[in-house]
Amino acid sequence: MSEIDYRPEDPEILANPYPLYERMRREDPVHWSPRLKSWVLTRYDDVRRVCLEPERMSSDRLRPFFASLPSEDTRRIADIIRYLSLWMVFKDPPEHTRLRRLASRVFHNRSMQAMRPQVEAIAGWLLDRIDGRAEFDFIAEFAGPLPCLVIMAMLGVPREDLAGVKRMSDEIALFIGSSRTSSEKYATAEAATREMADYFRRQIALRRREPGSDLLSELVHLDDAGDRLSEDELVAMCILLLFAGHETTTNHLANGLLSLMQFPGEQRKLRADPSRIAAAVEELLRHEGPSGAQVRIVKQSHELRGRQLTEGDRVFLLLNAANRDPEAYAEPDRLDIDRDEVPHLAFGFGLHICLGFPLARLEGQVAFPAVLARYRSIVPTGPAPEWINSLVFRGMKALPVAVDR
Repeated sequence: MSEIDYRPEDPEILANPYPLYERMRREDPVHWSPRLKSWVLTRYDDVRRVCLEPERMSSDRLRPFFASLPSEDTRRIADIIRYLSLWMVFKDPPEHTRLRRLASRVFHNRSMQAMRPQVEAIAGWLLDRIDGRAEFDFIAEFAGPLPCLVIMAMLGVPREDLAGVKRMSDEIALFIGSSRTSSEKYATAEAATREMADYFRRQIALRRREPGSDLLSELVHLDDAGDRLSEDELVAMCILLLFAGHETTTNHLANGLLSLMQFPGEQRKLRADPSRIAAAVEELLRHEGPSGAQVRIVKQSHELRGRQLTEGDRVFLLLNAANRDPEAYAEPDRLDIDRDEVPHLAFGFGLHICLGFPLARLEGQVAFPAVLARYRSIVPTGPAPEWINSLVFRGMKALPVAVDR
């Protein structure tokens, strides 16, 4: 039996990683990757367990990475370090606990559910703009702008700033999406981070002078028993909410539509009974989730399935591999919108479960029925989709479709 060579950047693996994931789960579920210099976990139970072990596994993975860089490199990405170091997703308790508590004071389930009318209006507006076209790129025209516009609406950012905000976010993704990228891409991501920080500083200054009814105004004036977000923390949180709130949801909507086109029987069931949408969204997230992996650093050396994980080791939790584990799901490669099994791990689990997951669910519950109701048929066109070269994100560069009203 040949040794497993996990090459996540291989175009064939990017296009369809699931046969390799199946082999890794079966033969080497706690796999040491010489290429990544990291452990790679693929089984549902292992990924879930790691998410629930903050005492043994750390999410503070950027600080050691930044500390390992030559001083010349740290100067080149000074703004990336300044703001991303403040993201709660890269923090452990008690820093994570504080930032999440403050964010949760305004970014909670009730505030996200209250966005439904605006999500419906934005989805309708985007579909109206496409009206009359028999073919279009679903990502460029719908799945990309919708979540970005939703987060902008929550923050009170003008809709006309969409193009610039989207560009900045996409350029920041050059750093976030891959730890192995060119210095040129780092420079682009650094410039975009600085530009977005300046943009939000202007928005924050405006809210200090003239508070509105938007989430950004609430964050600016938030006071939790004397605890407030600093200026840099406010800027960092705005960048995080905008970036995380739209990059992954774009992938969720595009990947979900692709799955529905690949399983026309399930698409017909959803068309016939849109009340199934809540369960369908969960299954679409499980089947082809928007996040390829989360990363942890071993905090306490310990053994997992006979392998010794040593303090300081990096661990990749392959969420989509876990979500296709046959020990957790019957026929895991099949889309089944009536599936009722263990909760998927697309949003992570435990302390670091995605803060905005109710909003991502809501956007899927609004978007898929709106698209299916608008078009009698929707099918992919052109060559097979090209997938983003990223371990962190699972998404396509484009999704051309042909539609029939």
